[in-house]
Amino acid sequence: MLAPYCESESAHPIVRELGLRGLELWQQFEPALLVRGTLVVAAQRDESELVRFARMTHGHQHLDQAGIGRLEPILADRFRQGLHFSDEAHVPPRAAISSLIGALLNLGVDVRFSNPIAEPIWLAAPAGGIVIDCRGLAARSDRTPLRGVRGEMAVVQESTLSLSRPVRLLHPRFPIYIVPWGNDAYMIGATMIESDSPTGVTVRSALELMSTACAVHPAFLDARITEYSVGVRPAFDDNVPKIGLRGKCISVNGAYRHGFLLAPVLAEIVADHLEHGLAFPQGLSC
Repeated sequence: MLAPYCESESAHPIVRELGLRGLELWQQFEPALLVRGTLVVAAQRDESELVRFARMTHGHQHLDQAGIGRLEPILADRFRQGLHFSDEAHVPPRAAISSLIGALLNLGVDVRFSNPIAEPIWLAAPAGGIVIDCRGLAARSDRTPLRGVRGEMAVVQESTLSLSRPVRLLHPRFPIYIVPWGNDAYMIGATMIESDSPTGVTVRSALELMSTACAVHPAFLDARITEYSVGVRPAFDDNVPKIGLRGKCISVNGAYRHGFLLAPVLAEIVADHLEHGLAFPQGLSC
């Protein structure tokens, strides 16, 4: 999800500022990007959450039940009120990664996976060169005080569902989002657990994700689960990414849950520094 407005509900203001630029860059690069907005809903008993979310964010339109039905007909009778963030977008992440790797290969970049890197990492720089360190938690050290935030998700498939945009269900304890990935596939996510454990999805999390998805629409009861997976996001204490320069190494880290949204603009900031000598933004430098 490329959702700078929705994420501003709990994120530092700089995340929305950078995220809006990140969304522009994704639109320039990725043809598979879908700009259909984000629909935010809440059960009737939790409509106070919708009021709070609207107060904390910008860029949305209030919807009544009929308005929700015009956007997502299968939800017409499920919710009385909603918010539509029309400028937000989504992209199947694995297709996007494939496009990015293809673009690098076309530029003659040598792309390698699972290759160990010697410490200190700047020793890997060729003579006169620069290392850009984007290793996430692998870069954690006394100088880079990262913590891990565990996120669990499910992917399901169901042909009777027809959601065309990300749907966020607000809930005081178990908020979720559902993102259409195409070919009747939907990603349901995601937990935020203060842990750096990469082990499998817990029963608790699986139950929370799936039961809350069924509250969005009962057709999820008949969906086939095709994947449960876990990722650990690198984050600093304030959940704001940092860019730092040490010798011949530029470190870029701590994107927290905003990795896809912020990656293009963080790359742009580093490129502007290397090409034009521009300083890193004050809110990001470390």
